[in-house]
Amino acid sequence: ALTSETERKIRMVQLRTVSKREKILFPVVLLMLVALLLPDAAPLLGMFCFGNLMRESGVVERLSDTVQNGLINIVTIFLGLSVGAKLVADKFLQPQTLGILLLGVIAFGIGTAAGVLMAKLLNLCSKNKI
Repeated sequence: ALTSETERKIRMVQLRTVSKREKILFPVVLLMLVALLLPDAAPLLGMFCFGNLMRESGVVERLSDTVQNGLINIVTIFLGLSVGAKLVADKFLQPQTLGILLLGVIAFGIGTAAGVLMAKLLNLCSKNKI
């Protein structure tokens, strides 16, 4: 209800092509900045950066393909099993936990709506529609 049919048909144009050097330097610089500014988040973003670097470098193509397809499914299953095995219903089904889940759903909706409204605002201000 926030967008019209003509807005949904807008095709973005790519402003410029991103060079291979930029694609490789991005995860390295990002990880250094995160490690300096937010050291607690470094392991999580480090794995993101490592995967991005593997894909963009092209040196470890088979390993990158395995990580993107088979390994991620196996890790997701084991993570779900390990968290689910430790989860007890009487600890989980509490008003506080359900409230946190509800807040997450509300935040997701507000974030999505805000993104759509921001795109509308940018369409009014810029010559290239997004």
